Amino acid sequence: MALNRSEGRDIHIYDAKDPAQTVLGGLHLTNGITNALFYSMIEIILVFQSTFSLQYENEVMVERDHHPLQPGKYYVNGSFLVTHELPLTRTISLHTGTRHETFRHAVRARDRRCVVTGKRALLAYKNGWTGFEAAHIFPLAYQGYWNDQNFSRWITITPTAGGPISSVQNGLLFRSDIHQLFDSYIFSINPDDNYKIVYFELDADNFAGTYMDQELLNYPDRPSDQLLRWHFRQAVLTNMKGAGEPIFEHDFPPGSDMLDDIRSGPKAVERMEFELHSRLTA
Repeated sequence: MALNRSEGRDIHIYDAKDPAQTVLGGLHLTNGITNALFYSMIEIILVFQSTFSLQYENEVMVERDHHPLQPGKYYVNGSFLVTHELPLTRTISLHTGTRHETFRHAVRARDRRCVVTGKRALLAYKNGWTGFEAAHIFPLAYQGYWNDQNFSRWITITPTAGGPISSVQNGLLFRSDIHQLFDSYIFSINPDDNYKIVYFELDADNFAGTYMDQELLNYPDRPSDQLLRWHFRQAVLTNMKGAGEPIFEHDFPPGSDMLDDIRSGPKAVERMEFELHSRLTA
């Protein structure tokens, strides 16, 4: 069963000129979301034809500064359209195969710890990686989209197998549960805000508002800023535009009917294509 991202929102976005007060989108407020960051998020879900401003529900103008965002209703002053851009449907990705093996080894060798929590893989010296997973920033399932958009231009280190999309620069090492949250766009990493970790749902571990391991930035094979920026944009569209995209079920024990869950749930075609492509590109 898919979950509704808009349920429980405490930030709501409106057009100041709309008497019907139609909700344009919203957000779950978490640590680290500032007024300036909120402005940059608004610029992803809305396309502006001139400068704009935000007004709080008490009619006070909101400055583009680093003060913490407050819960409530926000009104957009300016000429704009809601973007037609749609996020790519994505579920939790676990890959196998030669191309992923090469990718996994490269990400492990570079990171050796979860780059969000800081937890180190203490058994790495004997190839013990239980509890850690190498995550793709851009998913393998959309190899065609990658090629069409020429995202390979952002890769400077091409692996021996799998092509540019399987470069270590398209990967991060996470604790296994953090990997699930990243693939589900529950959180993202904003390279334009000092690599801040931005959560879009409740954060039980208090990582929201902290920062990706800065040591990673010194490596020549560091993750691509452009790909991190792409993931952040996807997360904003997925969580903030309109009612948001559904959060899909991923826990299918032996004997359960995954295909029936997909067919009977939202975005069935897109989700089925993602699952099939994930397996075909392994």
